[in-house]
Amino acid sequence: MPAWMVYALLTLAFWGVTGMTQKLATNSISVELSLIWFSAAFLPIAGVILLAQPLDWRISATAWFLAILGGVLNGLGVLTSFAAFRNGGKASIVTPLIALFPVVTVALAVPLLHEQITRREALGIVLAVMAAFALSYEESSKADGSS
Repeated sequence: MPAWMVYALLTLAFWGVTGMTQKLATNSISVELSLIWFSAAFLPIAGVILLAQPLDWRISATAWFLAILGGVLNGLGVLTSFAAFRNGGKASIVTPLIALFPVVTVALAVPLLHEQITRREALGIVLAVMAAFALSYEESSKADGSS
C-alpha cells in the first residue's frame, strides 16, 4: 500500500472519530467552549512539528495571507459544525453532510486553479454527493411531531 494511502486512511479514521467526539462534547458543553478545546488540542501537535521538522520561515506575504485565511475558514467550519451538533444534529447526519466540503474545493479548483476533471472523477463526485445525501436522509416519524 502506498504511503499516501496509509495517510489518507488514517485521516479517514481520525476524522471519523472526530465527528463522534464533537457530538459528545456539544452534548455537555457550549459550542464556543468546544471550539476553544478543539483549538487548544492543536498546540501540542504544533509543538511536536516544531521539534521534529525543520521549517523554512521565509514565506511570501501572499503565502502567509492564504495560510491564515485557510486557518480562519477552517476554524469557522469547525465552529459551525459544532453548532450543527449542538442544535440537534445527529452525528450520523451532520458528519456526512459536512464531509461534502471537498465538493466545494473541486468546484473552486476548476475555475480558479484551472484543474481538469475527468469523467471518472466527475462520477466519483456525483456518487459521493449521493452517498452523503443517502446517509443523511431521515424519515420523519409521527412520534417526534414532524410531518
